[in-house]
Parts: sequence; structure tokens; C-alpha cells
Amino acid sequence: MTNEKPSVLIIGGLGYIGRWLAHHIHTNQLASEIRIVDKGIPPLAGLAPEFEEACKNFVQADMSHPDSMKRVFDRADGSSYDYVFNCAGETKYGQTDETYKQRNFDLPVACGKEAAKRGVKLFVELSEGRVYGNGPKGKKESDEIKPWLLLAKYKSDAERELQKVEGLNLVILRLANAYGPYSTKIIATAMCNARVHQFLKEKLDLLWTKDLRVNTVHVSDVSRAIWHAADWYVKGKEGWQAESEGTAPIFNIVDDGDTSQGTVAEIVEQVFNIKTSFMGTLVSQLAKLNLDEAVDEANETVLQPWSDLLEDAGIKNSPISPFIEREQLQDSDLSLDGTRFKTVTGFEYEVPKITTEKVEEMLASYKKMNWWP
Repeated sequence: MTNEKPSVLIIGGLGYIGRWLAHHIHTNQLASEIRIVDKGIPPLAGLAPEFEEACKNFVQADMSHPDSMKRVFDRADGSSYDYVFNCAGETKYGQTDETYKQRNFDLPVACGKEAAKRGVKLFVELSEGRVYGNGPKGKKESDEIKPWLLLAKYKSDAERELQKVEGLNLVILRLANAYGPYSTKIIATAMCNARVHQFLKEKLDLLWTKDLRVNTVHVSDVSRAIWHAADWYVKGKEGWQAESEGTAPIFNIVDDGDTSQGTVAEIVEQVFNIKTSFMGTLVSQLAKLNLDEAVDEANETVLQPWSDLLEDAGIKNSPISPFIEREQLQDSDLSLDGTRFKTVTGFEYEVPKITTEKVEEMLASYKKMNWWP
């Protein structure tokens, strides 16, 4: 390779990972060009001010439709993008089978085929840590694939299909629960629930046990890991052949903290000055027998107080909520072993575990955006 900086295409660039990846690349001046593509548009994406400059070279397109490919992949000078990062995909719970298939399978496979056709130097597919089944803690990349969520099933199907695409330079990254400023997923939900129980002056009861793993990775490390993987690959992917002959490099992206429900509970206790407890396996199994009722009851307890808190604070709309999806109450852990990525590529995590300080940073970001009561 020459010393010229690579050109970059980020698919799903307005999503949580995509915008932070664009910010990382832009801030560190790693690329000659960054093009963002997304089915949404920036004004409706809730972008914080720091993302606007990184995301300004924007194309609106639904990449699950073939007619979008030429418009998105074509550059003004007729050349191909060097790196294509697929950060797109449906991560919301409770969507239809067809929605997951279209966004988590059809889209990445179509983009991967286009990247191969154009001779892209590297296509990075962001996949799911939840492609593994339940079982022993610390799932390794070579362990059995047995997704327990539809969204992860189609991600694992896409992984397999992408590896069949002739001529595709491919790296697959399986992510733990990404969190950080402006995130709206699992840690944010826990924070909202804690805020409601702080307001109600009640103890926060949690299903299952403190040992249930909900492994995490900070979004800053996700962005660094994606770029690090690309850099490692184009420089010759040193050390890979010893790992797995004849397949695309696949890596778990997870911090060193082995985050559990107990870890999160301890942090929210400190941040919100509340008490937490766990119902344990027996009571939780009974709740699981009638999961819909358990979910409805849990949401009934928190949604009205949360709405009252928002109204009292003059907040008309917030993308974060204590709302719990049915899938979140299943007894299924997310426990990943991240050794391979560190040993093979030499990557080191700057945020090795989730801490009270990092959760407080999240809280500050919500207040900045007027999302937090």
C-alpha cells in the first residue's frame, strides 16, 4: 500500500456505531474521504453537534434495494472506495421476520457482493455477539452458532453467505453490548429504570441472578477496533493463518470486564443512590412461564412515572426509555471471549470495563441533548 489515506464508505452511518466510527475517522484524519449512507436523514437522526462535520458527506439510500448500489458506491473520479464498513442492521427487538431478513441478511449480502465486484480492499461486517447459544461462559469465535434472537439469526446467516462471496476481502466483528454517550440500548434502559425507582423511592428488583452475563464494550473502543481490524487486514493480516485456514477473520469485540447484571446493578446503585435486588432463578422461571404478563407488569410499573418525569422536566421527546422488551427478560446471557482479537491483531482496549464514571458520562450526554429528566 501507498501512504495515501484510504477512502471510506460507511453503510448505516447515522446509526449509533456508524456515527461514532465516522467521528473517530474524521477526528483522527484517517481517511481521504468519508461517505455516509443511511436510509434515514441527518435532521431526523438526533445527531449531537460533534457528529455533524463527520457525517456531512451524506447519501440517503436503502441499501437493501439493488438500485441503490451504483449511486452509493460510485465515486466522482470513477474509482472504488478502499474500505466499506457495514454498520447497518436492525437491532430493535420485536420486529418482523421479514424486517430482520431484509436489514440483517439481504442488505449485508448485497453490499458485500457489490464490494467484491468493485475490488474493495476490505469489507467489514458488524455482526452480533448474540449469534452464540447459551452454555459455557466466554464464547469463542469457534464455538457453536445457535442464535436465540431472530435479529441474530439473520446476522449469522449473513456471516455464512458473505464468506461464500468470491473475491470479497472480509472481516467479521461480533459485538458485545455497545454503550457510551448517547446510547439508547441496554445500559440506557437500566439507567432509566433506576431513575424511575429513585423517583418512586423503591428498590429495583431484577429478574434472574447477578451472575447473568451482559458483556459490554465502550463505543470508543468499537470505533478503534473497527479501524484497527481494517489496518491489520490490509497490512497482511499477520497471524491469521495460524488461527483459521481458509475462512474470513472473525473476532469478538468485547471489553475485559466480563460485565454481568451484578456489575450494572452496583453501578446504578452508586449513581442513583438506590437499592437493587435479584429475584433469582426460581421466581424468574415462574415469570418466564408467562413472559408476556411479566413484561406488561414490569412496564406498567415504570412507564407512567417516566412519562411524568419527562413532562415535569419539560421534555417532549426522549429516545431513551425504561421500556423492557420481551426478549430482554429471557434467561440468555451474552458472554464473549475477546482473546483472539487482542492476541492476533495486538489490539488493546482503552476502556477495559464499564465504570461508574462511564455511566455518569452517558448521563451527562443525555442531559446535554435534553433527553433526561
